[in-house]
Amino acid sequence: MTLKGLPKRQRLVGVWLLLSGVSLFGGVLFAAWLDSQLALSGMARWVLWLGSLSGGITLFSIGLLLEHMLFTPLRHLQAQLARWVANPDAPDDHTAEGWLTGLGPDLRRVSHRWRADRARLTTAHAEGARSASRIRQELETLLQVLETPLLLCDRHRRVMLFNQAAETFFAGNTGLGLGKRLDALLPTATLAHAMTQLPDDGSPREMLAPCGQRWLKVVIRRVPGSEHETLVTCSDTTTTWNNEMGVRAALNRMLPPLRQHAANLSSAADALRQLPCSQTSPALRTRFEHVMHDESQALNQRVAEIGTLLDDLQYHGERLRPIWSNDFWQSLDERLDPAQRLITPIGVPAWFKGDAPALIELFASLVEHLRCHLPASGFEGEMTLHPKRAYVDLIWRGAAVPESELSVWRESPLTTLPHSPTVADILRQHATDIWSVTDTDKRHARLRLPLPVIAQTQAPREMAPPRPEFHDFGIAQLPAPDDTLANRALRSLEIVAFDTETTGLELRRGDTVISLGACRIVNGRLLANDAFDHFVDPKRTIPAASTVIHGITDADVAGAQPLNIVLGLFRDYVGDAVMLAHNAAFDMLAISGHGVHFDMPVLDTLLLSKALDEALDGHDLDTLAKRYDLRFPPNTRHTALGDARVTAELWLALLPRLEARGIDTLDALLALQANAFDKEDASAP
Repeated sequence: MTLKGLPKRQRLVGVWLLLSGVSLFGGVLFAAWLDSQLALSGMARWVLWLGSLSGGITLFSIGLLLEHMLFTPLRHLQAQLARWVANPDAPDDHTAEGWLTGLGPDLRRVSHRWRADRARLTTAHAEGARSASRIRQELETLLQVLETPLLLCDRHRRVMLFNQAAETFFAGNTGLGLGKRLDALLPTATLAHAMTQLPDDGSPREMLAPCGQRWLKVVIRRVPGSEHETLVTCSDTTTTWNNEMGVRAALNRMLPPLRQHAANLSSAADALRQLPCSQTSPALRTRFEHVMHDESQALNQRVAEIGTLLDDLQYHGERLRPIWSNDFWQSLDERLDPAQRLITPIGVPAWFKGDAPALIELFASLVEHLRCHLPASGFEGEMTLHPKRAYVDLIWRGAAVPESELSVWRESPLTTLPHSPTVADILRQHATDIWSVTDTDKRHARLRLPLPVIAQTQAPREMAPPRPEFHDFGIAQLPAPDDTLANRALRSLEIVAFDTETTGLELRRGDTVISLGACRIVNGRLLANDAFDHFVDPKRTIPAASTVIHGITDADVAGAQPLNIVLGLFRDYVGDAVMLAHNAAFDMLAISGHGVHFDMPVLDTLLLSKALDEALDGHDLDTLAKRYDLRFPPNTRHTALGDARVTAELWLALLPRLEARGIDTLDALLALQANAFDKEDASAP
């Protein structure tokens, strides 16, 4: 090991300890020599020894003081600033301490003012969710006891069984029949793909599928212990909408006659008051006046109650259903233009609550109404999760939509829905609002719709320590990219982030891959529905200690393809993209030597993080996810695809910090990574 190869912090600590040790050792030798020459005793001898050792003790004490009062606070401040750059909404985990305590009030003021401004922009129009009313509870109870159409399909999606409710539900549809494929009944590619990815424990998956003029909510689940048989249940979300809006329409029809009747009673009372006293006895006149006045007051009160009921129905009547974001974007894409793809999902897919047909028509109406402000093609759809809300964002390159245009649009009717509700009616139904903002990059704008998020109740898997870092596989020694690729901007690169799960950590002693997952980044955007996720047959038993970490059992990989076949599919998936992994040395070692060559550049977020923050400790994926406020969806940590997606998000968090340092091309980034690798290799035992 060479001093030159040590990281800066280790170098400083080493020099400090070396100087302190030399000083103390020299002081001991000097004191021992003088003591032997002078033969001192008592207090004089103590003074001699303390004076000889004072230099080393002072140097050591000064080092400790600097570490505690200056260097450690600086590292904490550096970590906090790095987190703010990647995510301005990240919490303040580190406060100013030591000799930097005086900076604390200013930093807190800057942070609070910054967040306050951002909060006013993002939550100015958001409304809090209202509590469910008794009417909604009664409707939910009624819907639970209704007969549900049910189908049972085999592993090839052939219908093995269907009940009478299904026969009535699909009356007139020739696609229903024993032995017929479910694809003929519900020809949705997303549904067919989802059926091949169902877990064996019977966990349900909800989908949205068109069927003629209806929108169906389809719930699919694998029958536990069967030969990959699938249970399918259907419900008509269009019927639910019709029922809700029918009640509202009936109430709307009731109100005008009631108001007119009340007005007539008031007019009659006024007319009676104007009758000449000579034509009516005073007692009878008084009696009529009291009766008509009381009747009109009671009628007006009843009208007010009906109006309140109507408002409650507007807010609470509709049942909001779980929606998978990728299904929503695909359905909206087909609604806008079935002939071409207009919306590209980005980010990590997630669940949210809403009335799918209404939201699809709402966004379709928005794009049509605001065509002069929005591009004709090239939208992106993103889901952003927050603790209580999920932001549904439609993103485009260009300027934000003026609020004046949105105000006009809110009052327009959605004629494609039953009873033609207005956009404002749909927004009130979801207890939300919609607004348009400009992205921080000043090149994109988005329409943001907050909706209720799905609460996750499953406990996360047991946390495991980070994988060991292998330093015998030199990433920096991989072939350099060609000149065209080397000079490309980092944001324009096509990147495939990948991760492996293995039978163990000793790859050179027989451990091998059991799961391989990957996702794709295009033009600085994580594509939500572009993923690679395969189990691998390891040809050996998976140890129980490994199953505790990643949750993969022998039953999960039974019947899976061998590693060489999966790697061939993965190589086709990567194509000409740049590869990305966290602790890439481990993952590249796991997929090497099986007849499939990966000769493209490989980026490592572990090395890049260390290059950016040499002085900070903790560069494992869990620590970095916490530092940059990245979230693993429940039960996705230590899954190949889950870790790959968080690695992709980590890359997007590191990207602005790299650009701020002038590292904006692949060639410059590989040079930085190679330097970090050399330092890491030099410090390895």
